[in-house]
Amino acid sequence: MQYENTPISSNVEDRRGQGGGGGLPMGGGGLGIGAIIVIFAISYFTGISPQVLMGGAEIIASHNGGGAPQTQPVSTGPAADPNDPMRTFIAHVLGGTEAVWATVLPEQTGVQYTPAPLVLYDGATRSGCGGARSAMGPFYCPIDKKVYLDTSFFRDMKTKYGGGGDFAYAYVIAHEIGHHVQDLLGILDKVDAAKERVGQTQANALSVRVELMADCLAGVWAANANQKWQILEPGDIEKALATAQAIGDDRLQTAARGYAVPDSFTHGSAAARQQWLTTGLKSGQVASCDTFSK
Repeated sequence: MQYENTPISSNVEDRRGQGGGGGLPMGGGGLGIGAIIVIFAISYFTGISPQVLMGGAEIIASHNGGGAPQTQPVSTGPAADPNDPMRTFIAHVLGGTEAVWATVLPEQTGVQYTPAPLVLYDGATRSGCGGARSAMGPFYCPIDKKVYLDTSFFRDMKTKYGGGGDFAYAYVIAHEIGHHVQDLLGILDKVDAAKERVGQTQANALSVRVELMADCLAGVWAANANQKWQILEPGDIEKALATAQAIGDDRLQTAARGYAVPDSFTHGSAAARQQWLTTGLKSGQVASCDTFSK
């Protein structure tokens, strides 16, 4: 991925090396990939239905005791190196999403884009949605409008999920920014309201629609970014698709228990995630990402 010519965002909040966060409850604006794996591991050893565990985790993640933001400060520590190559890469990717969506969102939807800060941390930190842990994977918190990322997840992508590579990492960040775009469009609030009126299986299906749309929006970003800065190199799309496949619910569930339970999917199957990422890449249009009517 050629990202050097993309803008550099000033909205990266680097909390690495600050410590804090020990004993934090699980929380976030959705279940991260790591959290799903943990849930199925617990289910495997306890026999508790994964649907029940996921339902409870989604409630905690979405509402965090009524949705009140956590205001406790993180403890201070040594400042992270601003010249860290990973931080620089993330600042470029985030800057690229900001520049693309600042143009594409109002042009295609009439909604102005407000950037979402991205918080880097290691181990654990606090978010507006509650405690953030590395095992939860990257997530977007709609309460404080921030993306949370422990960069160890990128290492896990290589060692646990069979993914990796700059564009695959960018896809993960762009997916979370996709949730922010959904938030700005009012989609997250509508889905949360709809979930309260249906059962767990239907609520899971709505979560899948949200996640697949975020995959598609990541593709929309990539298509427009490539048009502006020629970021894509041979093999980049294949690596991103491999990552989308590796983090499909069916793949994760099968790895954890030996079989998949479609009714408990919250992010989408491997095939569906690849399909919607490809849709966004091919179209570059937000309108093509309507996962709720297809």
